[in-house]
Amino acid sequence: MRRLVASLLSAVCLSFAVATATAQDNYPSRPIKVIVPYAPGGATDIVARIVGDAVQKISGQGFVVLNKPGAFGMLALEEMAKSAPDGYTLMIGNVTTNAITPLLYANKLSISYEKDVSVVTNLVDVPAFLAVTTANDFPPKTAAEFIDYAKKSPGTVRYGTVGVGSYPHYDMAYFAKRAGDLDLIALPNKNGASGVIQDMLRGDVQAAFLNVASTASLVQTGKLRPLAVVNHTRLPEFPDLPTMREIGYPDVGTMAWQALFAPGGTPKPILEALFQTVSKAMQLPETIEKFNKQNFNLVPNKSLSDAKAWQADEMTHWKSIIGAVKIDIAQ
Repeated sequence: MRRLVASLLSAVCLSFAVATATAQDNYPSRPIKVIVPYAPGGATDIVARIVGDAVQKISGQGFVVLNKPGAFGMLALEEMAKSAPDGYTLMIGNVTTNAITPLLYANKLSISYEKDVSVVTNLVDVPAFLAVTTANDFPPKTAAEFIDYAKKSPGTVRYGTVGVGSYPHYDMAYFAKRAGDLDLIALPNKNGASGVIQDMLRGDVQAAFLNVASTASLVQTGKLRPLAVVNHTRLPEFPDLPTMREIGYPDVGTMAWQALFAPGGTPKPILEALFQTVSKAMQLPETIEKFNKQNFNLVPNKSLSDAKAWQADEMTHWKSIIGAVKIDIAQ
């Protein structure tokens, strides 16, 4: 009897090994659906489409983008997490949807983020300007001048955010705290980054953290004034603009990463095949060229384990920020 049981177990294990190996060898064998937690046109959507084109070129399979905005990314997260863990329903998320939201709204999610979501790899991170308006002759020309202005005019400087509890909201609130508890007023815009930019151009808000991709031309034409850049190094297009580290705030501001996620429970052979496919896609010259044109930094992880460690570090970082800066998310 023991020999029979052992034989049956061996057969099952062998069948499973063959099945997972076959799945890995054949993956992807049909189109992949990728959920984006924002409307078309934003940074996350752009990343999904650039990566999708490259994956399709390598694998011959479609990369279908499904935009599902709303609820701070919870709608997208829940749909992806509840999908079959077979590598054919994925999500590209960012700092807000896949770091802040799981921490702030854990009680509202119908999933366990830690158990039901698997990171595959980081893809890119996006530089940002700490910028001020030039409308109405707003005077500060450096970060030091902005801090001095805010201290002398408490409660009068408004800053734009893409939503209550979003990473640009936390970035400016944390900057205000680090710069001496500046009394700044947050003004969220329900129309996202494009709405914040319009607020800045009109002078309805005086400052914001804004991604370089969507605002570089406005900076070049003098409609917005950058005080510093959130990036690993100075930008070649703006060689005289210091980084946040250079002005004394190395941990302030977010490199707005965009990363690929899969449902928790996706077999490791499928995750490995997916990781390898996306890694190859990120190395294509045309992919690199497209991202460089957007001023996005390519930062894919080295392995699945490296991605997991990176995501854990991000969650730890944001726990610290959320603990340091109190924002009323019920606004």
